[in-house]
Amino acid sequence: MRLTRKRWTICTISLLLIFYKTKEIVRSDEHQEAQLTSILFCYFYSESELSTSRLMVNSSEKALGKSLPIYLQGTEEGWRVNATLVAMIRKDILRFLDAERDVSVVKSSFKPGDTIHYILDRRRTLNVSHTLHSLLPEVSPLKNKRFRTCAVVGNSGVLLKSGCGKEIDSHDFVIRCNLAPLAKFAEDVGLKSDFTTMNPSVIQRMYGGLRNETARDCFLRRLAVLNDSVLWIPAFMVKGGEKHVEGVNELILQRKLPVRMAYPSLRLIHAVRGYWLTNKVNIKRPSTGLLMYTMATRFCDEIHLYGFWPFPKDAKGNLVKYHYYDTIKYRYFSNAGPHRMPLEFKTLKMLHSKGALKLTTSKCPQG
Repeated sequence: MRLTRKRWTICTISLLLIFYKTKEIVRSDEHQEAQLTSILFCYFYSESELSTSRLMVNSSEKALGKSLPIYLQGTEEGWRVNATLVAMIRKDILRFLDAERDVSVVKSSFKPGDTIHYILDRRRTLNVSHTLHSLLPEVSPLKNKRFRTCAVVGNSGVLLKSGCGKEIDSHDFVIRCNLAPLAKFAEDVGLKSDFTTMNPSVIQRMYGGLRNETARDCFLRRLAVLNDSVLWIPAFMVKGGEKHVEGVNELILQRKLPVRMAYPSLRLIHAVRGYWLTNKVNIKRPSTGLLMYTMATRFCDEIHLYGFWPFPKDAKGNLVKYHYYDTIKYRYFSNAGPHRMPLEFKTLKMLHSKGALKLTTSKCPQG
Protein backbone atom coordinates (compact mmCIF):
# COMPACT_ATOMS: atom_id res chain seq x y z
CA MET A 1 0.00 0.00 0.00
CA ARG A 2 2.81 2.39 0.97
CA LEU A 3 4.67 1.51 -2.24
CA THR A 4 1.59 2.29 -4.35
CA ARG A 5 1.08 5.62 -2.54
CA LYS A 6 4.72 6.49 -3.07
CA ARG A 7 4.44 5.79 -6.78
CA TRP A 8 1.36 8.03 -7.05
CA THR A 9 3.20 10.82 -5.24
CA ILE A 10 6.16 10.57 -7.62
CA CYS A 11 3.85 10.56 -10.66
CA THR A 12 1.95 13.62 -9.39
CA ILE A 13 5.17 15.57 -8.80
CA SER A 14 6.45 14.59 -12.24
CA LEU A 15 3.24 15.74 -13.93
CA LEU A 16 3.37 19.08 -12.08
CA LEU A 17 6.97 19.60 -13.18
CA ILE A 18 6.05 18.81 -16.79
CA PHE A 19 3.07 21.18 -16.59
CA TYR A 20 5.10 24.14 -15.30
CA LYS A 21 7.93 23.46 -17.73
CA THR A 22 5.50 23.36 -20.62
CA LYS A 23 3.85 26.55 -19.46
CA GLU A 24 7.24 28.25 -19.37
CA ILE A 25 8.05 27.09 -22.90
CA VAL A 26 4.71 28.26 -24.24
CA ARG A 27 5.60 31.78 -23.16
CA SER A 28 8.59 31.85 -25.49
CA ASP A 29 8.24 33.27 -28.99
CA GLU A 30 10.07 30.30 -30.44
CA HIS A 31 7.49 27.85 -29.15
CA GLN A 32 4.61 30.02 -30.32
CA GLU A 33 6.07 30.00 -33.82
CA ALA A 34 6.45 26.23 -33.80
CA GLN A 35 2.84 25.81 -32.69
CA LEU A 36 1.39 28.15 -35.31
CA THR A 37 0.69 25.27 -37.66
CA SER A 38 -1.40 23.49 -35.03
CA ILE A 39 -3.29 26.71 -34.31
CA LEU A 40 -4.08 27.14 -37.99
CA PHE A 41 -5.16 23.53 -38.27
CA CYS A 42 -7.61 23.98 -35.39
CA TYR A 43 -8.81 27.18 -37.02
CA PHE A 44 -9.45 25.39 -40.31
CA TYR A 45 -11.26 22.32 -39.03
CA SER A 46 -13.38 20.87 -36.31
CA GLU A 47 -13.21 17.12 -35.70
CA SER A 48 -16.57 16.59 -37.38
CA GLU A 49 -15.46 18.58 -40.43
CA LEU A 50 -12.37 16.42 -40.78
CA SER A 51 -14.44 13.25 -40.67
CA THR A 52 -16.82 14.63 -43.27
CA SER A 53 -13.90 15.63 -45.51
CA ARG A 54 -12.38 12.16 -45.43
CA LEU A 55 -15.79 10.62 -46.08
CA MET A 56 -16.39 12.90 -49.06
CA VAL A 57 -13.05 12.13 -50.67
CA ASN A 58 -13.14 8.39 -50.03
CA SER A 59 -16.71 7.79 -51.10
CA SER A 60 -17.14 8.83 -54.72
CA GLU A 61 -20.59 7.34 -55.06
CA LYS A 62 -22.03 9.54 -52.32
CA ALA A 63 -20.35 12.69 -53.65
CA LEU A 64 -21.65 11.96 -57.14
CA GLY A 65 -25.20 11.61 -55.89
CA LYS A 66 -28.18 13.76 -56.78
CA SER A 67 -27.48 16.38 -54.11
CA LEU A 68 -24.36 17.69 -52.41
CA PRO A 69 -23.82 17.95 -48.66
CA ILE A 70 -25.23 21.08 -47.08
CA TYR A 71 -21.75 22.39 -46.20
CA LEU A 72 -20.94 22.74 -49.92
CA GLN A 73 -23.96 24.93 -50.61
CA GLY A 74 -24.35 28.69 -50.29
CA THR A 75 -20.78 29.88 -49.87
CA GLU A 76 -20.97 33.63 -50.53
CA GLU A 77 -23.60 35.26 -48.32
CA GLY A 78 -22.39 37.18 -45.29
CA TRP A 79 -18.71 36.69 -46.02
CA ARG A 80 -16.14 39.01 -44.41
CA VAL A 81 -12.37 38.92 -44.62
CA ASN A 82 -10.56 37.86 -41.45
CA ALA A 83 -7.42 39.97 -41.66
CA THR A 84 -5.92 38.38 -38.55
CA LEU A 85 -6.20 34.87 -39.97
CA VAL A 86 -4.91 36.05 -43.37
CA ALA A 87 -1.79 37.42 -41.65
CA MET A 88 -1.34 34.19 -39.67
CA ILE A 89 -1.54 32.07 -42.81
CA ARG A 90 0.91 34.33 -44.65
CA LYS A 91 3.37 34.09 -41.78
CA ASP A 92 3.04 30.31 -41.58
CA ILE A 93 3.48 29.80 -45.34
CA LEU A 94 6.62 31.93 -45.24
CA ARG A 95 8.15 29.22 -43.05
CA PHE A 96 7.98 26.92 -46.09
CA LEU A 97 8.37 29.20 -49.10
CA ASP A 98 8.60 32.81 -50.17
CA ALA A 99 6.47 33.30 -53.27
CA GLU A 100 8.33 36.48 -54.16
CA ARG A 101 11.46 34.38 -54.63
CA ASP A 102 10.06 30.93 -55.50
CA VAL A 103 7.62 32.09 -58.15
CA SER A 104 10.47 31.93 -60.69
CA VAL A 105 14.10 31.12 -61.15
CA VAL A 106 16.09 34.10 -62.42
CA LYS A 107 18.93 34.55 -64.90
CA SER A 108 21.59 34.32 -62.24
CA SER A 109 20.26 30.89 -61.17
CA PHE A 110 21.67 29.11 -64.25
CA LYS A 111 23.80 29.53 -67.30
CA PRO A 112 23.26 27.97 -70.75
CA GLY A 113 24.24 24.31 -70.76
CA ASP A 114 23.56 23.73 -67.07
CA THR A 115 21.88 20.43 -66.21
CA ILE A 116 18.65 20.41 -64.21
CA HIS A 117 17.09 17.31 -62.65
CA TYR A 118 13.34 17.19 -63.16
CA ILE A 119 11.51 17.89 -59.92
CA LEU A 120 9.24 14.84 -60.01
CA ASP A 121 11.66 12.52 -61.78
CA ARG A 122 15.18 13.06 -60.47
CA ARG A 123 16.64 10.38 -62.73
CA ARG A 124 15.94 12.46 -65.83
CA THR A 125 17.58 15.75 -66.71
CA LEU A 126 17.14 18.87 -68.82
CA ASN A 127 19.87 21.07 -70.28
CA VAL A 128 19.26 24.82 -70.05
CA SER A 129 19.12 26.12 -73.63
CA HIS A 130 20.21 29.58 -74.76
CA THR A 131 16.57 30.27 -75.65
CA LEU A 132 15.30 29.40 -72.18
CA HIS A 133 18.09 31.31 -70.47
CA SER A 134 17.44 34.43 -72.51
CA LEU A 135 13.82 34.50 -71.30
CA LEU A 136 14.57 34.02 -67.60
CA PRO A 137 13.66 37.17 -65.66
CA GLU A 138 16.43 39.28 -64.17
CA VAL A 139 14.46 39.58 -60.91
CA SER A 140 11.30 38.01 -59.56
CA PRO A 141 8.20 39.25 -61.41
CA LEU A 142 6.56 39.65 -57.99
CA LYS A 143 9.42 41.50 -56.31
CA ASN A 144 8.06 44.13 -53.91
CA LYS A 145 4.49 43.61 -55.15
CA ARG A 146 1.45 43.98 -52.88
CA PHE A 147 -2.22 44.07 -53.87
CA ARG A 148 -5.38 44.79 -51.93
CA THR A 149 -7.56 42.24 -53.73
CA CYS A 150 -6.61 39.34 -56.01
CA ALA A 151 -8.65 36.90 -58.07
CA VAL A 152 -7.47 33.35 -58.71
CA VAL A 153 -9.54 31.97 -61.58
CA GLY A 154 -9.87 28.22 -62.04
CA ASN A 155 -11.46 26.62 -65.08
CA SER A 156 -14.47 24.69 -63.79
CA GLY A 157 -17.66 24.73 -65.83
CA VAL A 158 -19.36 26.22 -62.78
CA LEU A 159 -18.28 29.58 -64.23
CA LEU A 160 -20.67 29.23 -67.18
CA LYS A 161 -23.70 31.53 -66.84
CA SER A 162 -22.19 32.94 -63.63
CA GLY A 163 -21.88 36.51 -64.93
CA CYS A 164 -18.68 36.87 -62.89
CA GLY A 165 -16.60 38.52 -65.64
CA LYS A 166 -16.90 42.12 -64.42
CA GLU A 167 -16.31 41.16 -60.80
CA ILE A 168 -13.18 39.17 -61.69
CA ASP A 169 -11.81 42.03 -63.78
CA SER A 170 -12.43 44.50 -60.95
CA HIS A 171 -9.70 42.95 -58.77
CA ASP A 172 -6.28 44.56 -58.53
CA PHE A 173 -4.45 41.42 -59.65
CA VAL A 174 -5.90 38.50 -61.64
CA ILE A 175 -4.30 35.06 -61.80
CA ARG A 176 -5.53 32.57 -64.42
CA CYS A 177 -4.78 28.89 -64.84
CA ASN A 178 -3.53 26.97 -67.89
CA LEU A 179 -4.00 29.60 -70.58
CA ALA A 180 -7.75 29.06 -70.70
CA PRO A 181 -9.57 30.91 -73.51
CA LEU A 182 -11.29 34.14 -72.49
CA ALA A 183 -12.82 36.08 -75.40
CA LYS A 184 -15.84 33.81 -76.02
CA PHE A 185 -16.56 33.54 -72.30
CA ALA A 186 -15.75 37.09 -71.17
CA GLU A 187 -19.16 37.69 -69.56
CA ASP A 188 -18.55 34.81 -67.18
CA VAL A 189 -14.75 34.74 -66.75
CA GLY A 190 -13.58 38.26 -67.61
CA LEU A 191 -10.61 39.34 -69.72
CA LYS A 192 -8.05 40.81 -67.34
CA SER A 193 -4.88 38.74 -66.91
CA ASP A 194 -1.92 39.76 -64.80
CA PHE A 195 -0.44 36.31 -64.20
CA THR A 196 -1.28 33.25 -66.33
CA THR A 197 -0.05 29.70 -65.84
CA MET A 198 0.50 27.25 -68.69
CA ASN A 199 1.32 23.58 -68.19
CA PRO A 200 3.35 22.24 -71.14
CA SER A 201 0.60 19.65 -71.77
CA VAL A 202 -1.71 22.50 -72.84
CA ILE A 203 0.33 22.95 -76.02
CA GLN A 204 -0.44 19.43 -77.19
CA ARG A 205 -4.02 19.26 -75.91
CA MET A 206 -5.26 22.69 -77.08
CA TYR A 207 -2.83 23.79 -79.79
CA GLY A 208 -1.89 20.55 -81.55
CA GLY A 209 1.73 20.72 -80.46
CA LEU A 210 2.18 23.85 -82.63
CA ARG A 211 2.81 21.52 -85.57
CA ASN A 212 1.19 23.70 -88.24
CA GLU A 213 0.75 27.38 -89.00
CA THR A 214 -2.94 27.41 -88.04
CA ALA A 215 -2.18 26.06 -84.56
CA ARG A 216 0.69 28.49 -84.12
CA ASP A 217 -1.45 31.46 -85.18
CA CYS A 218 -4.17 30.44 -82.74
CA PHE A 219 -1.61 30.17 -79.95
CA LEU A 220 -0.03 33.52 -80.81
CA ARG A 221 -3.42 35.24 -80.76
CA ARG A 222 -4.00 33.88 -77.27
CA LEU A 223 -0.60 35.08 -76.07
CA ALA A 224 -1.17 38.53 -77.58
CA VAL A 225 -4.10 39.01 -75.18
CA LEU A 226 -1.71 38.67 -72.23
CA ASN A 227 -0.40 42.14 -73.08
CA ASP A 228 2.84 42.34 -71.07
CA SER A 229 1.59 40.24 -68.16
CA VAL A 230 3.39 37.20 -66.70
CA LEU A 231 3.26 33.78 -68.38
CA TRP A 232 4.26 31.13 -65.83
CA ILE A 233 5.42 27.77 -67.24
CA PRO A 234 6.33 24.86 -64.92
CA ALA A 235 9.13 23.71 -67.23
CA PHE A 236 11.07 21.57 -64.78
CA MET A 237 8.39 19.25 -63.37
CA VAL A 238 8.57 16.09 -65.47
CA LYS A 239 10.19 15.00 -68.71
CA GLY A 240 8.00 14.98 -71.79
CA GLY A 241 7.07 18.61 -72.27
CA GLU A 242 10.52 20.06 -73.00
CA LYS A 243 9.90 20.25 -76.77
CA HIS A 244 6.69 22.18 -76.19
CA VAL A 245 8.38 24.57 -73.77
CA GLU A 246 11.24 25.18 -76.17
CA GLY A 247 8.79 25.71 -79.05
CA VAL A 248 6.85 28.28 -77.03
CA ASN A 249 10.03 30.07 -75.97
CA GLU A 250 11.27 30.24 -79.57
CA LEU A 251 7.96 31.65 -80.81
CA ILE A 252 7.95 34.33 -78.11
CA LEU A 253 11.47 35.41 -79.05
CA GLN A 254 10.91 35.27 -82.82
CA ARG A 255 7.67 37.27 -82.70
CA LYS A 256 8.90 39.58 -79.92
CA LEU A 257 5.69 39.07 -77.99
CA PRO A 258 5.00 41.47 -75.09
CA VAL A 259 4.92 38.85 -72.36
CA ARG A 260 7.09 38.41 -69.27
CA MET A 261 8.17 34.84 -68.66
CA ALA A 262 8.46 33.00 -65.33
CA TYR A 263 9.51 29.44 -64.52
CA PRO A 264 8.89 28.20 -60.95
CA SER A 265 11.78 27.41 -58.65
CA LEU A 266 12.89 23.80 -58.24
CA ARG A 267 11.67 23.74 -54.65
CA LEU A 268 8.24 25.34 -55.05
CA ILE A 269 5.96 22.33 -55.41
CA HIS A 270 7.59 20.41 -52.56
CA ALA A 271 7.46 23.47 -50.32
CA VAL A 272 3.75 24.01 -51.03
CA ARG A 273 2.98 20.33 -50.46
CA GLY A 274 4.98 20.43 -47.23
CA TYR A 275 2.93 23.34 -45.93
CA TRP A 276 -0.40 21.61 -46.56
CA LEU A 277 0.79 18.24 -45.24
CA THR A 278 1.94 19.95 -42.05
CA ASN A 279 -1.59 21.34 -41.73
CA LYS A 280 -3.00 17.80 -42.06
CA VAL A 281 -4.23 18.26 -45.64
CA ASN A 282 -2.99 15.03 -47.19
CA ILE A 283 -2.59 16.04 -50.83
CA LYS A 284 -0.54 14.00 -53.31
CA ARG A 285 0.48 16.91 -55.51
CA PRO A 286 -1.04 20.40 -55.26
CA SER A 287 -3.17 21.42 -58.22
CA THR A 288 -2.32 24.60 -60.10
CA GLY A 289 -5.20 26.35 -58.36
CA LEU A 290 -3.95 25.44 -54.89
CA LEU A 291 -0.41 26.45 -55.86
CA MET A 292 -1.66 29.84 -57.00
CA TYR A 293 -3.69 30.43 -53.84
CA THR A 294 -0.72 29.46 -51.66
CA MET A 295 1.59 31.85 -53.50
CA ALA A 296 -1.00 34.64 -53.57
CA THR A 297 -1.06 34.76 -49.77
CA ARG A 298 2.38 36.38 -49.99
CA PHE A 299 1.30 39.48 -51.89
CA CYS A 300 -2.53 39.70 -51.65
CA ASP A 301 -4.44 41.10 -48.69
CA GLU A 302 -7.72 39.60 -49.85
CA ILE A 303 -8.01 36.56 -52.15
CA HIS A 304 -11.11 35.65 -54.16
CA LEU A 305 -11.39 32.28 -55.90
CA TYR A 306 -13.58 31.59 -58.93
CA GLY A 307 -14.03 28.46 -61.04
CA PHE A 308 -13.07 26.04 -58.27
CA TRP A 309 -15.64 23.22 -58.30
CA PRO A 310 -14.44 19.60 -58.60
CA PHE A 311 -17.85 17.97 -58.87
CA PRO A 312 -19.89 16.84 -61.89
CA LYS A 313 -23.03 18.55 -60.53
CA ASP A 314 -23.65 21.91 -58.92
CA ALA A 315 -25.48 22.52 -55.63
CA LYS A 316 -28.82 22.35 -57.46
CA GLY A 317 -28.02 19.07 -59.21
CA ASN A 318 -27.26 20.58 -62.62
CA LEU A 319 -24.45 19.01 -64.65
CA VAL A 320 -21.17 20.92 -64.57
CA LYS A 321 -18.44 20.62 -67.21
CA TYR A 322 -14.93 19.87 -65.99
CA HIS A 323 -13.60 22.86 -67.97
CA TYR A 324 -15.86 25.71 -69.01
CA TYR A 325 -14.28 25.80 -72.48
CA ASP A 326 -14.10 22.16 -73.64
CA THR A 327 -15.69 18.72 -73.28
CA ILE A 328 -12.88 16.92 -71.49
CA LYS A 329 -14.04 14.45 -68.85
CA TYR A 330 -12.20 13.69 -65.62
CA ARG A 331 -12.59 11.26 -62.78
CA TYR A 332 -12.68 13.62 -59.83
CA PHE A 333 -12.31 10.86 -57.25
CA SER A 334 -9.75 8.65 -58.99
CA ASN A 335 -6.76 7.73 -56.85
CA ALA A 336 -4.73 7.30 -60.04
CA GLY A 337 -4.65 11.07 -60.72
CA PRO A 338 -1.94 13.35 -59.32
CA HIS A 339 -4.39 15.66 -57.51
CA ARG A 340 -7.02 15.33 -54.81
CA MET A 341 -9.44 17.98 -55.99
CA PRO A 342 -12.36 17.30 -53.60
CA LEU A 343 -10.02 17.41 -50.59
CA GLU A 344 -8.49 20.65 -51.84
CA PHE A 345 -11.94 22.11 -52.33
CA LYS A 346 -13.02 21.08 -48.86
CA THR A 347 -9.94 22.81 -47.43
CA LEU A 348 -10.63 26.00 -49.39
CA LYS A 349 -14.27 25.90 -48.29
CA MET A 350 -13.16 25.76 -44.65
CA LEU A 351 -10.82 28.72 -45.22
CA HIS A 352 -13.73 30.58 -46.83
CA SER A 353 -15.93 29.93 -43.79
CA LYS A 354 -13.23 31.45 -41.55
CA GLY A 355 -12.74 34.53 -43.73
CA ALA A 356 -9.25 33.63 -45.00
CA LEU A 357 -10.42 33.73 -48.64
CA LYS A 358 -13.66 34.11 -50.57
CA LEU A 359 -14.79 31.13 -52.63
CA THR A 360 -17.42 32.00 -55.25
CA THR A 361 -19.25 28.98 -56.68
CA SER A 362 -22.51 30.51 -57.89
CA LYS A 363 -23.69 33.52 -59.87
CA CYS A 364 -22.08 36.88 -59.17
CA PRO A 365 -24.32 39.85 -58.25
CA GLN A 366 -25.00 42.15 -61.17
CA GLY A 367 -25.03 45.88 -60.78
